Amino acid sequence: MKNSPNRIVATVFGAVYLLVGLLGFAVTGGVGFIATEGGLLLGVFAVNPLHNIAHLAIGAALLIAGLANAAAARIVNTVVGAAYLLLGVIGFFIAGTPANILALNTPDHFLHLASAIVLLGVGVGAERSTRMATA
Repeated sequence: MKNSPNRIVATVFGAVYLLVGLLGFAVTGGVGFIATEGGLLLGVFAVNPLHNIAHLAIGAALLIAGLANAAAARIVNTVVGAAYLLLGVIGFFIAGTPANILALNTPDHFLHLASAIVLLGVGVGAERSTRMATA
C-alpha cells in the first residue's frame, strides 16, 4: 500500500525528527554530550548532543521504514511509539536528576507523549482497520 497511513506517518515523522536532530546541534554548542540541562530548540525543547543523535537515529528509522513498505512502517511506528510513551512517562520522574542524560524538560515530556499517541495509534490501528474493512 503506497499511501498507507503507517507509511505516511512514518515518512513525515521521520523527516521531522531528522530535521529536529540536525537543528538541535545549532543550539548545543558548549553543551556537554550527556548534560542534564541542554540548549533550547525553538526556545522551548531542551536538547543535548545525545538527544540530537537520538532524534537522528529515530528519524532515520522512521523515514527508512516509511519509504520501504507498510509492514515495516507499522512495526517501526509501533516500536517508536511505545518507546516514546515510556520516555514521556519516565521523563517526569528523572527530570532534575543525574539520570536525565537526554536533558529532557517538561515540554519534551508532553511532545514525546503526543508523538507516542500518534505513532501508536497509527501503528496499532490503521492497517488493522483497513484489513477488517476489506475482509
